[in-house]
Amino acid sequence: MSFNTFGRIFTFTTWGESHGPALGATVDGCPPGVELDEAFIQQFLDRRRPGTSKFTTQRQEPDQVRILSGVFEGRTTGTPIQLMIENTDQRSKDYGEIAQAFRPGHADIAYHLKYGIRDYRGGGRSSARETAARVAAGGVAQAVLRDLAPDLRITGYMVQMGDLHLDRARFDAGAIGDNPFFLPDAGAVPAWEDYLNAIRKDQNSVGAAIEVLIQNCPPGLGAPVYAKLDTDLAAAMMSINAVKGVEIGEGMAAAALTGTENADEIRMTDHGPEFLSNHAGGILGGISTGQDIVVRFSVKPTSSILTPRRTINRKGEEIELITKGRHDPCVGIRAVPIAEAMAACVILDHLLLDRAQTGGQRGRIG
Repeated sequence: MSFNTFGRIFTFTTWGESHGPALGATVDGCPPGVELDEAFIQQFLDRRRPGTSKFTTQRQEPDQVRILSGVFEGRTTGTPIQLMIENTDQRSKDYGEIAQAFRPGHADIAYHLKYGIRDYRGGGRSSARETAARVAAGGVAQAVLRDLAPDLRITGYMVQMGDLHLDRARFDAGAIGDNPFFLPDAGAVPAWEDYLNAIRKDQNSVGAAIEVLIQNCPPGLGAPVYAKLDTDLAAAMMSINAVKGVEIGEGMAAAALTGTENADEIRMTDHGPEFLSNHAGGILGGISTGQDIVVRFSVKPTSSILTPRRTINRKGEEIELITKGRHDPCVGIRAVPIAEAMAACVILDHLLLDRAQTGGQRGRIG
C-alpha cells in the first residue's frame, strides 16, 4: 500500500492496523526547539479515545502515546518524530464470520479487488483505528502552532446527526466539551441521546455532519492554483474514514445565492479591512483572508451493523451478513477530534510553506 503520507513540509506518515500490535505516525518537518511531551499529545488522543461513552464503540483502548524519537529534554530536535500507540484490546474473533465476505457499504470489496488480500480484523488499514495516529500527529502540529500562531483556535463540533440538526441560534461553544456529542447546545443533548439510543436498539447506525471553525488564522496562507488552502483542507477531511462530502463556507448552499447575496462586502476600520459577512468561509482564491475559516463535512453511517444485509462472499455466492463486534453507532462523534487534528496539520503545513515562499511579507492596505 502506497501513499500513507500527508503534507508537503510538515508531513506525517501513519502505519499499523486495527488489530495489529501497534500503530503510529512518523512526523517530519517539525521545527526544532518546540516544547513537546507525551502528556501534551495525550490530551488530544483522550478526546478521540474509544470506550469513553455508551455512544461510541466499547473497545477499551488507553491510546497511550509514546514518543520514540525526535524529542530531547522536552524539546523537538528537528529530526523525525516517531509516535507509537499500542493496541491492547483487540478482539479479532469478532471478525471471523466476515473473513470471506464483504460488508455492504464498507471498503472490504474495494481492498480485495485492488490488493487480492485484506486484513479482515476490524478492516485493517480501512478501520477508523488508523485515525488515532492522525490525532497524535495533530498534537505535534498543535504544539508548533502554539508557538507560531498563539491566537489560532481550531474548534470542531457536530451540527447534524441523522434527522437532528444544531439550532445555531443556541450555539454555545462552552458546551462542546461537556457532552458526548461535541454538541454546542447543552439543551439539545437529551434529545440527541434518546435518538441515538433508539438507533442502537434498532441494531442500526446513523450518519452525521461536523463543522470545524478555525479562528485567528493569519491572512495569506495558501497558494492560488495547486496548493489552495481550501483544497488541502477538503482533501484532509475527505481522507478521514467515512467522509462523503466537504464544504467550505456556504458550500453547496452557494448554488442558491445571487452575486449580491454572496459578495462579502468590505469596509475600512482603524484596525484595517473588515468583512461584513463570510459566505466565502475565510478563504478567497485559495488564500486565507484572516476571517474565520469554516469547513463542514458529512460522515456516512457505519456499515458494521447487526441488521442482516445482502452481499456476496469471495466465492461469489450470494449471502446475508450481519457484523458482530464493537462499533460506533455514529462514527461522526469521534470524527470531531480527528477533523481538528487534520485542520491543525494543514494550517501548520501552510504556515511553513508561506514562510518558505514569502518570508512573511504582506501587502498593505491604507
